[in-house]
Amino acid sequence: MCGIAGVLGTRAQTSHLIGPMLEVIRHRGPDDSGDYVGDDFAFGMTRLSIIDLAGGHQPMWSADGSVGIVYNGELYNYREINEWLSEQGQAFSTHSDTETIIHLYERVGRTSLPDMMRRLRGMFAFAIYDRNRDQLILSRDHFGIKPLYYRVEATSGSPVVSFGSEIKSLLTDPACPREVNRDAIANYLAFQYNPLDETCFRGIYRFPPGSYGVLDLRTRAMAIETYWTYRFDGTGSSDVEALLPRVREVLEDSVEHHLIADVPVGAFLSGGIDSAITVTLVQEQRKAQGLDPVKTFTVGFDQVSEYAEAREVADRLGTDHHEVHVALEEYLGVLPQIAWYFDEPVADPSAVALYFLARAAREEVTVVLSGEGADELFGGYRIYREPLDLDRVRRLPRPLRALAGRVAQSRRSFPGRNYLRRAMTPFNDRYIGNANIFKPQELRRLLRFPVADDTLVAPGRELAKMYPGFDDLPESRRMQLVDMHYWLRGDILAKADRMTMAHSLELRVPYLDIEVADVSVAISDDVKYRDGTTKWLLRRAFRGRVPESTEARAKLGFPTPFRHWLREDPQAVLAPIRQSLFLREILDMDVVEELAAQHAGGKADNSRRIFVLLMLALWHDAFFASDRASG
Repeated sequence: MCGIAGVLGTRAQTSHLIGPMLEVIRHRGPDDSGDYVGDDFAFGMTRLSIIDLAGGHQPMWSADGSVGIVYNGELYNYREINEWLSEQGQAFSTHSDTETIIHLYERVGRTSLPDMMRRLRGMFAFAIYDRNRDQLILSRDHFGIKPLYYRVEATSGSPVVSFGSEIKSLLTDPACPREVNRDAIANYLAFQYNPLDETCFRGIYRFPPGSYGVLDLRTRAMAIETYWTYRFDGTGSSDVEALLPRVREVLEDSVEHHLIADVPVGAFLSGGIDSAITVTLVQEQRKAQGLDPVKTFTVGFDQVSEYAEAREVADRLGTDHHEVHVALEEYLGVLPQIAWYFDEPVADPSAVALYFLARAAREEVTVVLSGEGADELFGGYRIYREPLDLDRVRRLPRPLRALAGRVAQSRRSFPGRNYLRRAMTPFNDRYIGNANIFKPQELRRLLRFPVADDTLVAPGRELAKMYPGFDDLPESRRMQLVDMHYWLRGDILAKADRMTMAHSLELRVPYLDIEVADVSVAISDDVKYRDGTTKWLLRRAFRGRVPESTEARAKLGFPTPFRHWLREDPQAVLAPIRQSLFLREILDMDVVEELAAQHAGGKADNSRRIFVLLMLALWHDAFFASDRASG
């Protein structure tokens, strides 16, 4: 795993910039580094050595020196691609998957970039320099597991200036303006992460997943094209007997490919079904190869943990299990560091648990497998079952539906009012993903600057523009697509990458594999949700190989006791919010104090909202007000 960076301009301009751009992301790759400074651009990388420890130095070049690459990621099918390339007469000088991409570009990419990209199975972000064409090819993996950002010229908003694995690389350029993107901040307060293409820094954009861009080094213009997107296969199959072996086989194959490494590999283990399946498959394969038990890791707190549930799986499988404990003081003390590692504000309380978990795991292994993506692909969130319940109201005769709508709008509180309101609210106005922190009317009361109607992202409407037939899909499938395009990318994968790479630990996600995705698109809803549970087919596929209690357990996912801590020691949490000049500038602090008082008095659980404000304050401190703000 690595960090990459690049900057466009003359040799005199870029030669002194590329070093600091790489140094600020050395946590992504402490084992090696390298750069190339050309006449009109420079790029480089910092390397965490995983495969071919001695032979994978970057930038890596083709035999004739016409193609060079900096690459962050792992290509899990590189051996299969190498076999095909060898049959075409290609010779190899290393055992690194980086060389695979160079030769695949030479053989396929120069003719058809989409064909090249679709052959790749893995997680990646890379930049290929084609000297003969005087262009750079930027690309990012199918799901957006690995990050990639680029900055455009502030005045024109078109020519690309720089790119990198993390925003902080781009910010090391003294010419890079640091201007807060208020539209992104407004959306962050709604989603708990920024869902826009433009980041919280004006002029800096995230490169879209499943896409490649051709960057002309003469004009600095970049044309971005999509090479892959997740699409459902009709209504899907309900043939359980045919689907069960397909699910088992594809996950067994994915885990096998994700275990390829020349360094120690472990796994995160919560108390849920996703990580239990992953660890089961890892342990089975290690046992078959005569290897030692896999090292597994879980995290917990005094007030809440999944120790017992994770231990149940670990004991049954015989893993080398490790438990990590986090106290309130540790949790709060590390938040400023976490805000810096994230680059943008992300207010997921479990990210802090993951930070400590990754720190402990790195003392034992260099790579870990984890269960991210199973919920989005196999229908794991309980809210995906909501449309089944809401249909009871929607199927009522029209006069009764009209009456239900009027009752739902009543100001009087009564049992079931929220249920009626949700049933009568259109999907695009109701669902923005797994986190919905401040609603539009609440934002307008909280913010001291105006929020236009089109400022806030409506995921359903955005997906309908790019996804033919989106509005005709069942609501549960629309929910899956919203979460895959927004929640998964903006929150789940962002915290997975940043919290592990903060400790130079590579995290791999075998559920987010294109072969697994091809199976998941063909599963009908009625076998995703059955017997009152979610991910029914996935659970059933591994019945007997994971503990029965684990198969039936609802999702937890490294829970945190933040709401309890907020009541126990409110000043420790609220002090950074109250002291933030930035928050005083953009927020009505009377509304903030009202939220704090409601939570302290037990009138409402405002812990998530307060955590969102806390991480916003710490993010601004990290990048605009602290010593680290200069990079």
